[in-house]
Amino acid sequence: MMRTSVLTTVNFTMPTIAKNNDVITVIIIFAVEPERQQELVDTIVEFVEKGVKHQPGFVSSSIHKSIDGVRVMNYAQWKTQEDYQAFINNSELRQLGAKLSQFQIHESHVYEVVVSLPDDATRKIAKGGLIHLAEFKVKPENQMRLVELEREYVKVGLQHPDLISANFHRSLDGVHNVNYGQWRTLDNFEVLVTDPKYKPLNEYWQGLAENQFHLYEVVFTEPAD
Repeated sequence: MMRTSVLTTVNFTMPTIAKNNDVITVIIIFAVEPERQQELVDTIVEFVEKGVKHQPGFVSSSIHKSIDGVRVMNYAQWKTQEDYQAFINNSELRQLGAKLSQFQIHESHVYEVVVSLPDDATRKIAKGGLIHLAEFKVKPENQMRLVELEREYVKVGLQHPDLISANFHRSLDGVHNVNYGQWRTLDNFEVLVTDPKYKPLNEYWQGLAENQFHLYEVVFTEPAD
């Protein structure tokens, strides 16, 4: 009970989107059958609590489950890419996380944050948070052009009154971008894809990337001890 109270009232213990890239961000997205989604969430949480959070360089892990039931995302942060590499090369931890091998990884990349607006937004990641994650598969030669367009058109999306922040990440391998959008409520989310005033937001990436999105709820966060 004491730990829950501290996490609820002391904001600095919550994971925070790394706007200034003082840590690296690792996003792992699993594809899953809806009937096994909670099993996958529980398996990841167990792995984080028993092994991952005790590793050198671990900063945070935030588990999300998609509202449509077909995705689970781990939004993790590490102090350095070397720390993360040491973690994934740890054979003992691979054995501890062996149960995860029965689930399909949809995407897994290391990212840096390249656009984060508005400047004054609160970027804490908290249990119960509502997230729109837009994924963009892109060729390396087009990635930075896509970033430029993301920076230009994000202001259109921020006209939606329920959107708290938009946080574009680019993968360091050059083939993937994501927008981690934080929402107050998803009740009026469909306006973003149906209202004509948001049409440029739904078209700027065409010809540069393949796009899909899912809506998520944050169901678990674990900051470093």
